[in-house]
Amino acid sequence: MTTQELLIKAKQAKSKLGSIQAADIDRALLRMADKLIGHTDAILCANALDVEAARGNISDVMIDRLMLSEERIAGMAQGIREVAALPCPVGRVLRHHERPDGLVIERVSVALGVVAIIYESRPNVTSDAAALALKSGNVCVLRCGKEAHKSAAAIVEALRDGLKDAGLDEDMVLLIEDTTRASANELMTADGYVDLLIPRGGKGQISAIVKNATVPCIQTGTGICHIYIDSAADQDMALNIVENAKCSRPSVCNAEEVLVVAEDIAAEFLPKLKKRLVDDRKVDPVELRLDEKAAQIIDGAPAGADDFDTEFLDYILAVKVVKDVDEAVAHINAHSTGHSEAIVTRDERAAEIFTRGVDSSSVYVNASTRFTDGGEFGLGCEMGISTQKLHARGPMGLEELNTYKYIIKGSGNIR
Repeated sequence: MTTQELLIKAKQAKSKLGSIQAADIDRALLRMADKLIGHTDAILCANALDVEAARGNISDVMIDRLMLSEERIAGMAQGIREVAALPCPVGRVLRHHERPDGLVIERVSVALGVVAIIYESRPNVTSDAAALALKSGNVCVLRCGKEAHKSAAAIVEALRDGLKDAGLDEDMVLLIEDTTRASANELMTADGYVDLLIPRGGKGQISAIVKNATVPCIQTGTGICHIYIDSAADQDMALNIVENAKCSRPSVCNAEEVLVVAEDIAAEFLPKLKKRLVDDRKVDPVELRLDEKAAQIIDGAPAGADDFDTEFLDYILAVKVVKDVDEAVAHINAHSTGHSEAIVTRDERAAEIFTRGVDSSSVYVNASTRFTDGGEFGLGCEMGISTQKLHARGPMGLEELNTYKYIIKGSGNIR
């Protein structure tokens, strides 16, 4: 089926979705979660083919993003169930105003309509996006990269089976079959069919889509995340946080890419850092890329011109030494993608300067950036992490997939 034919189906399904009760949507989501578990063997078989085809063409850490397991599929199903348990965002009265003449004006939340997602090699995005779109009253059009397309197709088959089992239109969740650039271009210019386009992937892909799209678009995902170790930091805490943020899963957008250290403690802290992330790690030691001041204290590769502006998605960490929290904030705002930043400190004043000054969607005090996630933030799962300011910012859940309209009730009022 062509992309245009799928978009026509999505528009037809959109017209039906508004009349479906919230309880029926929740019932369908629970069936979709059950079917996901029931289709586990088929999904794993499809995923094995994707992984085998990708080996040698993408890095090992990117293979980890692509790979599924029974545990990960169970987690995807649980994410759908958690979305089903959340309050319905559609139809909420956001503002109520009564004029002196009796005219009643209400701002009411409504679905966007057709939400399209372009994403690459993370199959779990398939079920997360479908669940959030459906719960928020939207039709979901998925366009997956070729590396994960077999996996995504198997997941969508399970989700559509759940919709059918619940008596709803299967076309509320659609997967584009074409993985070439042509299908991405069609989505980007699908005026009248796509109400919101969400690109998830690398910086180059997202920038190209945002630049060329004629439909409304939200930038998500690219994460040059920083952690600043203040002169008043608990250094053992700092080491634990840095190791978690960099090493627990370096291929995801909330992983740390840049470490910033106050010069007052750099001579003491950086050798501890090197021991923890390099010398003591027998598997996957971290490559440290050091600015001039850091290089005077520990051994590592010299930082290149682009290393403080790169999302490595690997066991690589750029390290910079700064004078104080003010210089740290200035450096972060100059190089960040607006995703997630953290400060480790026992100084409340430094924490306040940092949280007020850093212009990113999620700002942490004494915690790892790895918590920037829809599930961790109580959203069930996420459509993506917006790094812009309009209309959504940070992990995008149900509310961010709604807009609003005004409903005005009168009794013959004229102006």
